[in-house]
Amino acid sequence: MEPLSPRAERARQIADVLRQRITSGAFDDGPLPAEHELGTQLGATRNAVREALGLLRAEGLVERRQGVGTLVVHPKYGHGLDRLAGLAEALDGYGDVVNEVRAAGLVTPPPAIAERLGLAPGARVVHLERLRRLGGLPLSLDTTYLPADIGLPLLDRDLAGRDLFALIEETSGSRLGRADVVVHAVSAGPDTAALLEVAPGTAVFALDRLTHLADGRPVDAETLHIRADRLTLRATLHRGPA
Repeated sequence: MEPLSPRAERARQIADVLRQRITSGAFDDGPLPAEHELGTQLGATRNAVREALGLLRAEGLVERRQGVGTLVVHPKYGHGLDRLAGLAEALDGYGDVVNEVRAAGLVTPPPAIAERLGLAPGARVVHLERLRRLGGLPLSLDTTYLPADIGLPLLDRDLAGRDLFALIEETSGSRLGRADVVVHAVSAGPDTAALLEVAPGTAVFALDRLTHLADGRPVDAETLHIRADRLTLRATLHRGPA
């Protein structure tokens, strides 16, 4: 593979800096500064800044409007990975998270799901699927499996307006303790893309999470497909002994 030209490398580096500033909310109140001003701030040529903005436009992060300038297309919201919190709880202050409940009922899960939940093969579980919106736009598609004793009481609760974590604690009388989380970058298939209102093949986050009660029992196995253009996943990491 041929190495990138110094100009292309510089554009990539500038795009990385601008992306970080955009996702931290630096430009939510108006357009980005003009290209020459960004060049001064970043110690870069105007051409390099223009190429970097082109990279961000290709990502769908910004758009150019005649007579206005370069604008952030959609604000990105931060979801911390260093605390166990539901989506509505994590995004408190950004607006109302609205849930479209697409499925809610008892099913026989795939064997791998039963194993994750520590259940015998063939055990029935509650399956939930919710399309979650913020600001009227799709944010994530959540598929959840819960043991029947945990999930059945939830079916009578406000699944459209409440986070599952809070509902689980209320109905079970037990606190949640921890969650094991793995995040992948995947291409949205036709069904997922249609629900999230993105083009098929668009890169999205696939977050696999297994949540346990405080006593260690696994009670919530879920996969979230999250629009990567609308959410950043953040964590504060502390270095400990090797």
